[in-house]
Amino acid sequence: MASIHVAAGVGVAPTAMAAYDAALADANLHNYNLVTVSSIVPADATVTSVDRAPDLGPAGNRLTVVQAKRHLGPAVDAGTTTDAGTTTDAGTTTEDDPDADRPSTIAAGLGWATGPGPGLFYEVTGTEPATVRDRIHEGLDAGATLRDWDLPDRETLVESATPSPDAHTCVVVVAAYGDSEPIV
Repeated sequence: MASIHVAAGVGVAPTAMAAYDAALADANLHNYNLVTVSSIVPADATVTSVDRAPDLGPAGNRLTVVQAKRHLGPAVDAGTTTDAGTTTDAGTTTEDDPDADRPSTIAAGLGWATGPGPGLFYEVTGTEPATVRDRIHEGLDAGATLRDWDLPDRETLVESATPSPDAHTCVVVVAAYGDSEPIV
C-alpha cells in the first residue's frame, strides 16, 4: 500500500521564492522537484499527517504532490511587492494607511476524504484558519457528491502564520505521494 505524507511549513525570507523554499524546508520537502497533480487519492493509498516529511529519496528527484500555499510580501511601501505579486505605489489601499487591508494572518490547508475506494484532497488558502477549514469541508462535500463516492473518513491540516512586516512570508501544506523518483 502506498503512503501519502501530509506536512506543513512556514517560511520567512527576503524574496517570495526564498520564503516558499524556507516553508518547504520547514516541512522537509525542499530538496525535491515538486510535480503538482490534481486532488485524487488512489484507492490503495494511506494518507498520514506528519510534523515533517520523512526522507523520500535523493535530492533532485521528482516528487508528486498536492499543495496549498499562501504568500504575502512585505508591508506596502512605494515599489514593494504585494500579495498578488504586483508592484504598487504607496497609498493605493487608503490614503492614510497603505497597509490598512493587510491581513494579520495567512493560512493554507489541505483536507482529505477517503473511503472504500479512491479519495479526494481539497486545498484552500486564505487569511483565517477557521474559514480555510470550513471551505475545505465544503469542497470535500462537493467533490464527493460530484463523484457519488462514499468518503466517510476525513481529516484536515491547516498551517497559518503572522506575516512579517518587512519580509516575504509563505505557508504551505503539502501531500507527498510515495517516494521520489529520478528525474533524469
